[in-house]
Amino acid sequence: MSDSDSHEQSPWISVLASGSTGNCSVVVWYEGRERRAALIDLGLSPRRTRVALASHGLSMDDISSVLLTHLDIDHFNPGWMRRDLLRGPLRMHKRHLGRASRAGIATLRTEPFEHEFRIGALRASIAMASHDELGVATFRIGFEGAGGELGFATDVGRMTSGLVRHLSGVDVLALESNYCPALEMASDRPAFLKHRIMGGSGHLSNEESAQAAREIGPREHLVLLHLSRQCNRPELALEKHAGIGCPVTVSTHTEPTAPVTIRPGVPRAAPSMIEARMGRQSMLFSMERNP
Repeated sequence: MSDSDSHEQSPWISVLASGSTGNCSVVVWYEGRERRAALIDLGLSPRRTRVALASHGLSMDDISSVLLTHLDIDHFNPGWMRRDLLRGPLRMHKRHLGRASRAGIATLRTEPFEHEFRIGALRASIAMASHDELGVATFRIGFEGAGGELGFATDVGRMTSGLVRHLSGVDVLALESNYCPALEMASDRPAFLKHRIMGGSGHLSNEESAQAAREIGPREHLVLLHLSRQCNRPELALEKHAGIGCPVTVSTHTEPTAPVTIRPGVPRAAPSMIEARMGRQSMLFSMERNP
């Protein structure tokens, strides 16, 4: 059974868009007959978010909470500053509260977290990663009664052994694969921006992402986030992640991904084919099993 066929009563995630023009994902789970939903980041405008949610039969009325990884403008769009746009609270790491207050975001309903939090049957543990001065929150999310776990990490700067342990063995892993080093160096971006991106406090390269994914070992699915429009291409990211041993979905800047079911994985041998969904398009890429 495919993810799109089986997600109705299991938790699932869709990346509504991911990239420098805006990042937003939706996580849906079920508590009895009640459907619950939360957004991870609010980097799209309210209008774009509503349109993307509608493609999955959802509206902002379904969103009970927003989980913020950090407060860069591509992860929190200023268009959300009106209080009446959000039904639930903004949950952010307590390290980000000062910046939120200075930006006026703290006038919205905010609920700080540090190590963990719960939203009904959803439970999340947090590890902070290196990104600029304040860092970025990464999530390990599980669901009571459902069994599957989701790992979510973007803008992490560099992977550490602590982050790998935090996310190790999740069933679905959403992980940034931001840039190709050769394309980054050859770009016309200013030197300070290249250093910020590649200097360990910015983003993960395709190679760094692939190494981290192999160490974390997602059991069921890998979702690649935040591909640079200028300094990356989906086929380059897929090439580096070949041999990961599970289907790979590549998110885009413009279209929501198909729902990816978050279900408990079982041990299995590496497959002979890897499925890569780019937006709502599906393609199969041959790969050799790693020795």
